[in-house]
Parts: sequence; structure tokens; C-alpha cells
Amino acid sequence: MKAWTYLLLAFAMITSCSSNSESQKLTWYNNSSITNILEDPDKPEEVVRVAIGISAQVFYLSKKSSDYKKLMEKVNLSFKKGTPYNIGVENKTNIIKQINEVK
Repeated sequence: MKAWTYLLLAFAMITSCSSNSESQKLTWYNNSSITNILEDPDKPEEVVRVAIGISAQVFYLSKKSSDYKKLMEKVNLSFKKGTPYNIGVENKTNIIKQINEVK
């Protein structure tokens, strides 16, 4: 009986820790606007620096991303017109991966 309990506990721990959902890899900044866009002086061919919100947290938009043009359009719209978006930033890299309309 104890063996089954330990096996069940081990299975529960493995399945709960092995989730590969995209939302766990992103930190979301909801209803946020872009306050600044700058070319990165260290890696101008790879990334663009993007500041989000009043506290001006700096994140990056990868020029090598397949979604770069679509994301850059939304970044520019938010910067120029103050349009708020829900912005998904990849954990540990600070790279913007998703920009969604505020619903």
C-alpha cells in the first residue's frame, strides 16, 4: 500500500512540474504602453530596446524573430499613440514574445 502511495505522489510531482505551457514561460504586463524605443548599442543588428510603462522597465525585441515585423508595428503604435497592449515577455531573457490586444 505504501508503495502505491509513493508512486502516486511521484507521478503527481512529475506531471505538475513538467508542464510546457507557453504561459509559464512568459511574464505578462497587462494594459501597458510602450514609453521608448531605441536601437541597442551593444547588439544593433540583433535587438531593439523597448521600455514598458512609467517605471521604464527595459525589454528587448529580437530582430531575428519570425514575428518581428508584426510585433514592431504594435510597439510603434503603442509608442506613438499610447495604445495599451498585453505584453508577454519571456522569463530570464527579457525578450518580448507576444503582444496582444487589450480586451
